[in-house]
Formats: sequence, structure tokens, C-alpha cells
Amino acid sequence: MIEVENLTKSYGQFQALKGISFRIDRGEVIGFLGPNGAGKTTTMRILTCFMPASSGNATVAGYDVFRQSLEVRKHIGYLPESVPLYPEMTVAGYLKFVSKIKGVPRSKRAERLEVAIESCGLTERRGQIIGQLSKGYRQRVGLAQALIHDPDVIVLDEPTAGLDPRQIIEIRELIKALGKEHTIILSTHILPEASMTCERLIVINNGKIAGGVRLSEGRAVSIDAGDGGRTELGDTKTLYLEVSGPEAEVKTVLESLPAVDRIESQGLNDNVNPAFHISYNPNTDIRAAVSSTIIQHGWSLLEMRSVEMTLEELFLQLTASIEDERQAGDEEDLEA
Repeated sequence: MIEVENLTKSYGQFQALKGISFRIDRGEVIGFLGPNGAGKTTTMRILTCFMPASSGNATVAGYDVFRQSLEVRKHIGYLPESVPLYPEMTVAGYLKFVSKIKGVPRSKRAERLEVAIESCGLTERRGQIIGQLSKGYRQRVGLAQALIHDPDVIVLDEPTAGLDPRQIIEIRELIKALGKEHTIILSTHILPEASMTCERLIVINNGKIAGGVRLSEGRAVSIDAGDGGRTELGDTKTLYLEVSGPEAEVKTVLESLPAVDRIESQGLNDNVNPAFHISYNPNTDIRAAVSSTIIQHGWSLLEMRSVEMTLEELFLQLTASIEDERQAGDEEDLEA
């Protein structure tokens, strides 16, 4: 549905995009993540034909964004960070106006208007002046204008920016519902936002694709590195242990247990008791063996809990290598 290959964008001497490539298939709900200034909005503007790239290739629904921009715009709905609304118009009047601009056939305008209003929860607000709506409802109107022409792809740039917690939940549920019938790209720098709505994350940092994360029910199941390698997070499980006993001896004993892959010392907790991370086969429950072994050796088991890598940790892991690369480049420039 969307294919991007070696896309670059420069503003004078500043290179915002440095040869990014990715693919999005039909029906996917994708989170496009990155810190502020990473290149998210620039990418969205290129894909929606609001801005030309410096080089590279990009297609949407089989149409080239550079040579067939009018066709691309027919197949894409775009909600920019600043919602393009006319505050003096009513909700229905504005959406009728947008349907004309976007080339919806006269015979289908009434139908598409009703679908957009109902899908975005605007039925009771259809006759209200847009300027009198809350920010949450104005965001809904923005979503309605993005899907009024029934596009294959919907691009949402920071769709919950500035909303209160209740409004965020409402917009999040709306995006989930739209994802059942459309391919959606959600650009954001808020990790919980992406994890609640997306099935895959593409991480961009410093104008480069840092990697990606595949999700299941909001939890990371695999990491796609920028170099193309993949790590399945289900290959091992991890336990955190805090034990009252000699660190080196505890580690040696626990390493001998069946199904244990490795043990990493976490140092002394509160400068008194050693702590460990134990990685083990996910098809085996080693908790009983670990606890009984510790007790048999006369040590005290102070804490044992499962450890899952958070999205924040994955995000930092993916972006760290590119950040190091950027700093190295800055140092080379200073030396030159």
C-alpha cells in the first residue's frame, strides 16, 4: 500500500531525512515514532504530496507521490497536527464543502457525509458552529474531513496533541475503529499512544529509520533492527531476583539450573543484597526451582518478579545507535 525507498529531504544545509526506506501493507495500523525533530512530519508531508522530497521514491496505493500526486491525494486522507477547519462554518456545512473539494461525486456526497459524521461521533454536533466545539470535537471534525472521500490510507500527525485524558481516550477508540477498514499511519512521539492503537511501530531518529517494534495487545513481541535483523522477544523470559547471600556463589549455583540461559548481576540493591536478572526458556517455569535452591543453600529470597522490556526501553535501545552515530559525526566536524 505504501512503499518508501531511500527518501531524502534537505532544507539548505540541514538534511531532515537521510535515505529512509519502509513498507506498509494494506490494512495495517502503523505508529510512526520518533523524538521531536526526528523527521516524522517531513515524511508525512511528502507522502501526502504537501512537500516534495529531495531524492528517493515513494508510492501510495501504487501511485508515485512525485509524478502522480493528484491520484495519490484521491487515495489518502490527511489530518495534520494543526487541524484545517473554518470555525465560522457548521460541522455538516464544512464537511459538504470538503467533499466537493476532494472530488466526491455529487450522487455520493450525502452518503459519504453521513458515514463520516456517524463514524466520528458527530451526529449530535452536525449543525453546530465549529468554533463553538471543544478541541476534542474539533479533532473529530478533522478526522471526518480526512475520511470523507473514503481513502485507502489515513495519515494522522499527532492526532491527540493538546487533548485532555478523556478526549485522548475517545480519539484513540475512534482510530481503532477506523483501522478496521483503512490503512492508518499514526505519527506521534507518545509511546503509550502508539501502543494502544498500533500493531507495528516504525521508529525514526535523526532523519534515519532506527528500526521497528511489532506489537500484540499493546505488548512488544519482536524488534526489527535498522539493519534488517529481527529479535523475537518471546525467545526468552526474564526474572528479577534479590537474594540475601554471597553474590558470586548465588550466581554460580543458579547458573547450573536446567532451562537457565544466563544470569546477569545487577549489583547490590540498597548497597546490601545482590540482585540478578535470570533469562530462561519461556516454555519452562523455573520459579519453584529457583526459590527452593536458594532456600536449600540457607539464603533468603527477598524478591522475585517477572521482567518485561518496556516500550520506553525498546525505543531508547533503537535510537541509541543513531544518536551515537550523530554525536560521532558532530565530533568529526569539530575536529575538521
